[in-house]
Amino acid sequence: MPDLISSPALRWLFLDLNSYFASVEQQEKPKLRGRPVAIVPMISDATCAIAASYQAKKFGVKTGTNIGDARRMCPGLILVEASHSLYVDYHERIKTEIEQHYPIEVVGSIDEMGLLLDSRHQDETVAVALAKQIKAGIRKNVGDLITCSVGIAPSRFLAKLASDIQKPDGLTVLHLHDMPGRIADWKLTDICGIGRRMEPRFHAAGIQSIEQLWAATSQQLHHIWGGVGGDRFWRELHGQDLGHFATEHRSIGHSHVLAPEFRKPPEAVIVAKRLLSKVASRLRRTDYLTRGISLSIRAEDRARGDSYVRLPQPISDTFTLMHHLDLMWPDVMAQAGWARVKKIAVTVHDLQSALEPQQMELFTELQPTPPADLIRREKLSKIMDKLNQHYGRDSIALGFMPNQVKTFSGTKIAFSRIPEKEEFQE
Repeated sequence: MPDLISSPALRWLFLDLNSYFASVEQQEKPKLRGRPVAIVPMISDATCAIAASYQAKKFGVKTGTNIGDARRMCPGLILVEASHSLYVDYHERIKTEIEQHYPIEVVGSIDEMGLLLDSRHQDETVAVALAKQIKAGIRKNVGDLITCSVGIAPSRFLAKLASDIQKPDGLTVLHLHDMPGRIADWKLTDICGIGRRMEPRFHAAGIQSIEQLWAATSQQLHHIWGGVGGDRFWRELHGQDLGHFATEHRSIGHSHVLAPEFRKPPEAVIVAKRLLSKVASRLRRTDYLTRGISLSIRAEDRARGDSYVRLPQPISDTFTLMHHLDLMWPDVMAQAGWARVKKIAVTVHDLQSALEPQQMELFTELQPTPPADLIRREKLSKIMDKLNQHYGRDSIALGFMPNQVKTFSGTKIAFSRIPEKEEFQE
């Protein structure tokens, strides 16, 4: 029997929802059930799949597969345009169901949650029973097509690895003394944290297999990573929990790849203004002010245009931000040769809390915008936010007509951030 040092307690239960976006669509639309489905940002062979059902995965279709290729691989493939607000709604329902059984410690992404188990639930029999209860609860109360693979292990990192061992709808307990044998047949890139760009570094260091990775020292991984990231990876791989790191807003931004009908400069600027409107609304909702705004574009011919403006005073009102965007747009377009625009990114920087006392200006007459005007613009901007939340996104807009952006896709789920419900009305 392994000793306690080699077999630390099972402290984490990790849930990974299976083919989440596609499963939600199949849950909502019975005609899609049992069919090969690819979730796409737009219905076009020129785009890529952002998710695929297990029926599509059997043909080799996966996240990132070009749709033109996917159709050849899977002739019966059904394309479904992503419904990000729906996925966030299901995410909230799934979290509510899980917390009927046990508190969630960390939300890793839209389809990943981790539970830090107390001493009673660290018993393997109790932990497995909890996992089965959660899986059954999700099926019953959220949707019978919404399944998850569960990993139970001594650390969050190993629990995530365990959740990948059996898919779909799996349940795997991974003890430290099971390593590396339980995943010995994996490729290095099957482990989260080792991407295709990192893999050649391992090969150059003589690490070709999971067994060699497990036997590597912390110093070797430090050298491969070129820093403390390697030490952190080694410790997590060997069952240590390194805690959570609090983050704070340094910037808020939105980017968008434009549909072909929006790529001419007169239409592209509408998208830029729409993105800025979303950024400004998020600023106010999260109680932040900004001192800088950047605008970046990438043209179809790969030409770029970039501009940054340092604001003379901290603001969050849409009126002032839109004024600066109007000044920046000709500059970035000139840099790109006024070519057709493929991608736009708008970001505000150097954020500070709007709830903290602001430093008063000694000579208010020298301020670019009088304090009374700033207050009025902030109030008007907040009124716009309330109207859009109540009546729907773009019920009132500044700088463009709402009907000009009906095909603009709006808020999306990112790998690193789950939008709040309010964002779908911003």
